[in-house]
Amino acid sequence: MSTYAIGDLQGCYDELLDLLHEINYDEHRDRLWFAGDLVNRGPQSLQCLRFVRDLGDKAITVLGNHDLHLLAMAAGRMKPRRNDTIADILAADDRKDLLDWLRRRPLLHYDAGFLLVHAGLPPQWDLALARDCAREVERKLRSDSHVQFYEGMYGNHPDLWSEDLDGMARLRYITNGLTRIRYCDAGGRLDLDDKSPPGLQADGLIPWFRFDGRRTRDIPVLFGHWASLPFGDIGDFTPDNVYPLDTGCVWGRRLTALRLEDRKTFSVPSRQKATEEN
Repeated sequence: MSTYAIGDLQGCYDELLDLLHEINYDEHRDRLWFAGDLVNRGPQSLQCLRFVRDLGDKAITVLGNHDLHLLAMAAGRMKPRRNDTIADILAADDRKDLLDWLRRRPLLHYDAGFLLVHAGLPPQWDLALARDCAREVERKLRSDSHVQFYEGMYGNHPDLWSEDLDGMARLRYITNGLTRIRYCDAGGRLDLDDKSPPGLQADGLIPWFRFDGRRTRDIPVLFGHWASLPFGDIGDFTPDNVYPLDTGCVWGRRLTALRLEDRKTFSVPSRQKATEEN
């Protein structure tokens, strides 16, 4: 049995099938972990969502920012954006079942010594705190008040972790820390605007995984979200004990999987038109 962690699908269903063929996926033996953002920007979001849902307990997926955006739109708490490609999900006959399944996915998964999140982790969190914080948002999403959560989900503040955060401000920070983080400053404040690859970021910003004293540095972290990280061997990032899985499939580059047992990577070319991340 092997476990494969796969980067952001974002509606690239044909490439997912290509990748499963490349790894010689055995549905009776292998397990799949998805780094979130199953949907949006690509052409086949509905097919991706149905496929992963139908895998049942053979797959784990954590929620990404585009998955949460879909839930907010479905609840009428967000208007469509120019590049959204999720109208087919909202019009589907099985829309309710799909969305109910999606909002019950975790924001963090830890197993076999690996930690899976969509974007990353605030550097102040250790594993125990990260798990507790993820559960706070998961409980809200799975509750009858999940629509109220979407109303307050958007925004870049607060940007600094404190145990004293409460209410929607606390839930928003946790959500941003797990599904949107890329950079923070020397004081640990999140910067949620800069999408540049390391080396081109604004002065004073540090990739979350290179923050001095990051409290999850002893745990291998699998994450997606950051397609502008330098494309190449995932092993380039192993000194940081992280494995970035989003290799820009929806932007015309590649879809990538990491086999956890030997940390071997597999990838297939995108079928999408090459564009720049935005």
